[in-house]
Amino acid sequence: MENLINYVQNEFVAKNDIPDFSAGDTITVYYEIREGKKTRTQFFKGVVIQRRGSGSSETFTIRKMSGTIGVERIFPINLPAIQKIELNKQGKVRRARIYYFRDLTGKKAQIKEKRS
Repeated sequence: MENLINYVQNEFVAKNDIPDFSAGDTITVYYEIREGKKTRTQFFKGVVIQRRGSGSSETFTIRKMSGTIGVERIFPINLPAIQKIELNKQGKVRRARIYYFRDLTGKKAQIKEKRS
């Protein structure tokens, strides 16, 4: 049964071209919003908190600060509304899921950039 599910996900789900990113990276996600018959592109720029799942059911969580309030959004990797994903900065973190980032404020909420 599991082989059948994997086969269907691999064959029939459309895959988006996305860059390699992980927790701690700052990315911008451009996605399409439909309001009635109109469509517009909106972007969400923030720090990746986690990537969860595998294959076509994988999701990632992004956190940004809107004023003094933290906003988190979960995106499926293969969401058809996603137009593109830009990698702005690669962060240097030691964990795959940086939930501790939610409690940090001010200068402590900065993530060091990877040097390449």
